[in-house]
Amino acid sequence: MRKVSTRGPSFPEPGFDRPIDFPAGERWNVLCGDSGHWRVGVFSPPEHSPCQVSELEVHDCPELFLLMSGRVTLVLSDMKGGVREVPLEPGKPVLVQSPHSAYCPGGPFTGTCFVVERDEFDTEYRQYSDWR
Repeated sequence: MRKVSTRGPSFPEPGFDRPIDFPAGERWNVLCGDSGHWRVGVFSPPEHSPCQVSELEVHDCPELFLLMSGRVTLVLSDMKGGVREVPLEPGKPVLVQSPHSAYCPGGPFTGTCFVVERDEFDTEYRQYSDWR
C-alpha cells in the first residue's frame, strides 16, 4: 500500500478563453482547476482488460468520470470482497467513491474520460488482490 497527498494548487494554468491541448497516449493529464475547490483532467488507461489492472486507488472524496470517446470500463471494489465492472456510457457521468481503476476494452488508450475531482485530497493505492 502507498499513500499520496495532493495539495493545491494542483493544476497548471493553461490560460482562459481558448482550447486546452493535452497529449494523447497518456494515463492522466490534469488540465485546469479552481484553487481550493476542483480540478479537471483527462484519463485514458493503457490497460485493455480487467486482468491487467494491478492496483486500485481510493480518494478521501468522490470523483466524477464522464466518457468522452472510445470505451472505458471502471473496475470498482465494494471493499467486502467483491469487484464489479461498470462500462461507461457516453453522456452518463459516474460519481465514484469506491476503490477503483479502469481499462480500455478496445486497446491501450483507446478510450478517454473527463474527470472532475477536488483540488486537494489523499489517495490510497493497494494491489487489486488487497481490495477483493
